[in-house]
Amino acid sequence: MDSKEKAYKIAKEQMYDKDAFSQWLGIEIVALDAGKAVLKMMVRAEMTNGFGIAHGGITYSLADSALAFAANAYGRHSVSVETSISHTQVVKAGDELTATTFEESLNHKIGIYRILIKNQAKETVAIFKGTVYRSSKEWAAT
Repeated sequence: MDSKEKAYKIAKEQMYDKDAFSQWLGIEIVALDAGKAVLKMMVRAEMTNGFGIAHGGITYSLADSALAFAANAYGRHSVSVETSISHTQVVKAGDELTATTFEESLNHKIGIYRILIKNQAKETVAIFKGTVYRSSKEWAAT
């Protein structure tokens, strides 16, 4: 099994298919590989706050799912230990968001990732940084 097949079996079949929240968000998996994930979603009206813009938790949640899928795609259970996000542009209902994961550092126990979230105009709307702890427990697909 190559790395893309393994990533799909873990992130899609064992994680996303059991992740009611990511499904509620309408997240679509565009691409997966070890340490990499590209996810898309449409922002809906019920995701907006009192300012009429997307709640910050929407972009955060999209990035958090991208982090989880990318980090776990290696085959080892990985959980976030620290995350942060910077919102750089307003996001509104009807916007299509794409989260792309970049692996910055990886060792036996720690992985550090940067996730860029862009809108349909290719403007960066948020920058997320996540650190994961990589346990020794392996996913069944590996």
